[in-house]
Amino acid sequence: MEATASTAPARHASRSWKDFLKKYLTLYLGAFIASIGLEIFLVPNKIIDGGVVGLSIMAGAITGQEYGIFLVLFNLPFLYLGYKQIGKDFALATSVAIVFLSVWTAYFKPIPQLTDDLFLAAIFGGIIDGIGVGMIMRAGGSLDGTEIVAIIADKKSVFSVGEVVMFINLFIFTAAGFLFDWEQAMYSVVAYYVISQTIDVVLKGMDTSYSVMIVTRTPDEIGQALMDEMGRGITILYGEGGYKKERRNVLYAVVTRLELQRVKEIVLNHDETAFVTINQVHDIVGGRFKKSGHG
Repeated sequence: MEATASTAPARHASRSWKDFLKKYLTLYLGAFIASIGLEIFLVPNKIIDGGVVGLSIMAGAITGQEYGIFLVLFNLPFLYLGYKQIGKDFALATSVAIVFLSVWTAYFKPIPQLTDDLFLAAIFGGIIDGIGVGMIMRAGGSLDGTEIVAIIADKKSVFSVGEVVMFINLFIFTAAGFLFDWEQAMYSVVAYYVISQTIDVVLKGMDTSYSVMIVTRTPDEIGQALMDEMGRGITILYGEGGYKKERRNVLYAVVTRLELQRVKEIVLNHDETAFVTINQVHDIVGGRFKKSGHG
């Protein structure tokens, strides 16, 4: 017992060290990939991203300085707000990501752009930039301080986070139209949309999972059928009807998008009066869930 107890802190320290390395390696690679999208595709064609990155690109164009410098300066007040509102881990990861991005954009700046076609630049630059930013966000960091402002505004006003971000970016893209050209501004909107969609794919994955809750009079039969026919594990929750106060068993399972129709068929074949709710799952931590089913 003493040997087991003494090795537990060592295992925890080893895991913490590995998690630390994985996190900051992801931030490093994310900044590297995002800088390729920016410097090889977007910035040379005067196509900007939204938020602080977009403001920094415009400030760099006006002053002739590296926009990485402005990326650091403009984010300083947002880093302070992030430290106060979200925590020191977020602020540290964001600071590291911003520094990495500033260094990499300066490194890639002398490299010639791959295309001068605005549409191709917006699409491919947006995808590459989105992959990098998504990796940074998965590691717990960010490159856009305006989202922190949006979170604070959401708590203190009637506007949602998405609405505040939209208002801020509307101003930024309008300013880009006056500074560069309205065609570049419109392609910047296209690039921003591609970036946001790519970030969603990186954060949530291509194969979306769904949680299914089933209120039924035949929980044993349906639960067994889900396990036997689909190889899915289930959890049984014990509930009570709000009106008649009847005891009800609720089945909970997580399945993939392709399995949803089969789940509905199994449920209705055993209980036509069953009540089923389906919700999209953005992330799964722990357990034995696999895309292809339980082993």
